[in-house]
Amino acid sequence: MSFILRRILFYIVAFLVAASINFMLPRLMPGNPIDIMFANAGNTLPPEAKKALAETFGFVERPLYEEYFIYLKSVFSWDFGISIKYYPLTVLDVLMMALPWTLFLAGTSVILAFCIGSMLGVYAAWKRGSWFDSLVSPSALAVQSVPALVVAITTLYVFGLVLQWLPTGYAYAPALDPGWTWSYFGSIAYHAIMPVGTLAFVSLGGYLITMRNNMIGQLGEEHVVMGHAKGLTDSRVRYNYAARNALLPSMTAFALSLGSVMGGSLIIEIVFNYPGLGNLLFQGIIARDYPLIQGQLIIMTLAMLTANLLIDFIYIFL
Repeated sequence: MSFILRRILFYIVAFLVAASINFMLPRLMPGNPIDIMFANAGNTLPPEAKKALAETFGFVERPLYEEYFIYLKSVFSWDFGISIKYYPLTVLDVLMMALPWTLFLAGTSVILAFCIGSMLGVYAAWKRGSWFDSLVSPSALAVQSVPALVVAITTLYVFGLVLQWLPTGYAYAPALDPGWTWSYFGSIAYHAIMPVGTLAFVSLGGYLITMRNNMIGQLGEEHVVMGHAKGLTDSRVRYNYAARNALLPSMTAFALSLGSVMGGSLIIEIVFNYPGLGNLLFQGIIARDYPLIQGQLIIMTLAMLTANLLIDFIYIFL
């Protein structure tokens, strides 16, 4: 129990530190959102409108420490203010519209990559030196070194433009009305093939190599030798004795990946024009939408810390 309390206290302090950094980062960026709005409007807005806009979005001149305490209050009350780019929607409303798409896209790809990569890594370690290991392990290293942007653009070009097998953008067909229909969910699955497949493909190699190395280290341990000596089947020794212990380091990487799901994959979502949190963050940075940037980074931080806390509990179980 004391271990759990110490970890919870640690993550609370980490959250406060991350929230403070999140407060400073947008203010260190060049440019001001109100000035950008005036520049985009040209000469159509009177000068007195600038003050009204600043008051509307909360950009009132005040000491930095006052802004900081107002910001902390908004964090703990989940009131991130009004989005500048998507006015008059609140930041929370905008984030909630993009959140399901990111959870589906990044969550599905991370789980697929972890399961497939771990299983291949376990088998490659068990059959180390065989043709399977000689083929899969170098291929995983090669895949791991390829940037996600290169894979995404290549996939988009080959399957979307040349072969025209798959759609090149959006989460579903624009002509469809969202609803609980087979055509709508079928369109979502069809449009997700390329982004989910691409994101899983670039992540798979890391899980495979990590699991293979961990598994090889476990195969010489005494509990594995004892399993063989007891006459257990190869599959039981492989999974119940070796793979279960080899999972510990891989679970750390898996937890970090799950935590980063809330941010989505910025590159993948931009390339495939997917309406998730990553694409939303990119649009917010371009527009200098401070409330939107801060709101999303807070959610990403909270997701990452929660994932790490859960993995601490899973470690105890494993």
